[in-house]
Amino acid sequence: MWIAPERRSISRWAVPGLVLAAAVVVGAVLAADGRTGTGAVALCALAGYAGLLAHRRHDAGPALGEGFGTGHRTRAHRRGAAVTGDVLTVAVVAALTVQALRGAEIAPYAWLAALAGVTYLLATLFAGRDL
Repeated sequence: MWIAPERRSISRWAVPGLVLAAAVVVGAVLAADGRTGTGAVALCALAGYAGLLAHRRHDAGPALGEGFGTGHRTRAHRRGAAVTGDVLTVAVVAALTVQALRGAEIAPYAWLAALAGVTYLLATLFAGRDL
């Protein structure tokens, strides 16, 4: 039912909101330090991650084809792939943020974060379609 309390709960938005707030703070700190380009990249990476978290609040996961098995094997594969992607995305975004705040080179992490974002976007666009 659409009026169920769990659908209206503010706690479902807490983590994406916290990441978005961190994005604004990191971007502002870097801009105040005169590193506006680095600040913009860090802001975009963190805001993109907040968008990913917000998008996945209701996501039960994409339907996988028979090539991944059926039943328990499909759920285990999907869960394993999702956890792996989540951990790697967090690691890249965190490394980018730390390197940006330290004043170090962020280009490799920015490219990895962009690749993760584009990959996730394409995967969600084509989920459930036979390619």
